[in-house]
Amino acid sequence: MFTCIGSTIGKSGIAGVDLTSNQQINAVFPNTAFDTDFLYYELQLIAKKIKSQAGEQAVPMVNKTEFSEFKIPLPPTLTEQKAIATALSDVDALISSLEQGITKKKAIKQGAMQELLTPNENWKKTCLVELADNRKSQFDDGDWVESEYIIAQGVRLIQTGNIGIGQFKDKGNKKYISEDSFIKLNCKEVLEGDLLICRLAEPAGRACIMPDIGEYKVITSVDVSIFRGNPEAVNRQFLSQLFTTNNWFQKVIEKVGGTTHKRISRGALGKIEIEIPSFIEQKAIAQILNDMDAEITQLESKKAKYQAIKQGMMQELLTGKTRLV
Repeated sequence: MFTCIGSTIGKSGIAGVDLTSNQQINAVFPNTAFDTDFLYYELQLIAKKIKSQAGEQAVPMVNKTEFSEFKIPLPPTLTEQKAIATALSDVDALISSLEQGITKKKAIKQGAMQELLTPNENWKKTCLVELADNRKSQFDDGDWVESEYIIAQGVRLIQTGNIGIGQFKDKGNKKYISEDSFIKLNCKEVLEGDLLICRLAEPAGRACIMPDIGEYKVITSVDVSIFRGNPEAVNRQFLSQLFTTNNWFQKVIEKVGGTTHKRISRGALGKIEIEIPSFIEQKAIAQILNDMDAEITQLESKKAKYQAIKQGMMQELLTGKTRLV
């Protein structure tokens, strides 16, 4: 069966039990000449075509007649259909196993964060302004760069969309300014290892460590604060982990203002009270949580690899380019 209306149009699945459906779902009842699992994968392959058939309607929809006119390549024997379905099902099993592993690792990390980031009587109450020794050079906003300065290459401009919760997102649509503009606008260079904190929702207060992204020089937008702080008092990796917690985001939300664009000022952000342990303990906590993140990232990369392999297999097996006979 597959959905024929709405945002999930073209999504398919196999019913494991007897059931009924409403008008938003079309059911396919294959006869004994067809393998159900094979047809399920064929529907996955043509999902985009099904969705495109809906056009630009306010509520996308494909009716039964339109769907029945879709043509799919079909192996001549049931045996080959089953072989193709089995090959793709094996890859799905690997992907599912990795998803379960990722979910488990994330749950373990959440437990570790609850244990390691909960303050005790030895932790010190402070704020970002204090940790920066009240020096603007150690805690400052990025630069206001208007569209007229944007070019195709040069000094890379990091935007709010690149700041994820605890991770840097090197998205497409990269923007740059010239070296001359960098000088003219008196821009501040972002360095590898800087803590970038986004003041713009959603959510305001999310932060990440600036990694090496292969650019010769980097700046950031005005809605992103750059924190360096006293390197002998605060570990930025620790803060990056601390700034992924619900407790932190709740404190930020209380200081957020604005109507059209919700944001927190750097002044308000810098005065939010946080609690930190000794520098040695900060480093130890950050190392443990960063190692967990690395394991999760490794599993997610492996999952993405198998998903890409599956897409390639579907293009080969379900179109007849590669035969399993």
